Amino acid sequence: MSFTGFPEAALDFYDDLEIDNSRVFWDAHRDVYRDAVAAPMTALTAELADEFGDAKIFRPYRDVRFSKDKTPYKTHQGAFVAVAPATGYYVQIGAPGVRVGAGFYHAEPERLAFLRRAIDDDLHGAELEKLVDGLQRRGWEIDGDRLKTAPRGWAKDHPRIELLRHRSLIANRDYGFEGIIHTPDLVDEIRAHWRQTRPLLDWLVQHGG
Repeated sequence: MSFTGFPEAALDFYDDLEIDNSRVFWDAHRDVYRDAVAAPMTALTAELADEFGDAKIFRPYRDVRFSKDKTPYKTHQGAFVAVAPATGYYVQIGAPGVRVGAGFYHAEPERLAFLRRAIDDDLHGAELEKLVDGLQRRGWEIDGDRLKTAPRGWAKDHPRIELLRHRSLIANRDYGFEGIIHTPDLVDEIRAHWRQTRPLLDWLVQHGG
């Protein structure tokens, strides 16, 4: 199956799911999820796999065991291509439209220590700073879980303190409702944008221990 775009029905499905996140709604619209969301996402990631690798398409069900929010279904559909633990490329569709990302969303303490030592290094840290600045200039938003202050053992006036504060680091780009999300051209758009983030992922893999 070739990717032909996400239909309007995919956006409508998530609009409605945000209002009625219930099993009754899901069971009544299971075929819409299958045809308008799951099948196009599978086709999209399959066409990108030749260059980036196979994607994990996340299940639509939320893990509510330890959450106060007991709504059973995710209000978006994501897919992730791993290049290292918790590190890789991401694509998502939901009520706000389509967005893509790349980076690392979690790091165990040992790995985070490796990354921070590389950020501290004048050569490697400056390289990451340049990569992040370059992505921002090209329209990427740099996000992630960040400490409110300096990590323990690091000076608050460190020249790269903003990078040191990251416990995760993700470059995001939002396509929203742009017409391209409904067309086959979305494959090439994502391919081009993921390529822009490859040096960032290479840095994270190289310096993540």
